[in-house]
Amino acid sequence: MSEVRIAAEPRTEFGKGASRRARRAGKVPAVLYGHGTEPRHLNLPGHDLMLALKTPNVLIRLDGLDKDNLALPKSVQRDAIKGFLEHVDLLVVSKGEKVEVEINVSLTGEVKAPGVLNQELVTVTVEAEATHIPEGVEFDIEGLEVGANPTAADLKLPAGVSLVTDPESILLTVSAPRVEEEPETSGEASEASEAAAE
Repeated sequence: MSEVRIAAEPRTEFGKGASRRARRAGKVPAVLYGHGTEPRHLNLPGHDLMLALKTPNVLIRLDGLDKDNLALPKSVQRDAIKGFLEHVDLLVVSKGEKVEVEINVSLTGEVKAPGVLNQELVTVTVEAEATHIPEGVEFDIEGLEVGANPTAADLKLPAGVSLVTDPESILLTVSAPRVEEEPETSGEASEASEAAAE
């Protein structure tokens, strides 16, 4: 499980103007909450945070705080057009604590021809220890035939990780290829409509 150290500084100014000034200075406004503590308002270095968030469910060690400095990103707001970070909500976590997170489902192998694969779930929600969150889970589709529709319950999760997503949720389907029907020629179509009119 990845853990990244990021320097945090308490935020003393609030409001849109203060947030804009922080962003101009290359910082991202953030709120740290959880464990029954008062929410704390912080500014984090934008570049370091952007790099950290490339890893799913990254643990962030906030340097510069006296306590509760291990956190998990819970909500990330980005600018819709330019994509830069606007605001981040961080959840305080501690070693041994269980948290709910989404992890990616990646498929390996090939389905049996002529099956057509349709992945229904690209992520699943799991409960895992905060310091042992898996980066994702693989599912082997090698040799699956038309009609196969494994569910989330068929995923093999690492020890200590439990499934929160409904186990009956369809993970993927393997269907027969669609056969395109030959379009009628215009001559046949007009003859058929004449016959129907008589």
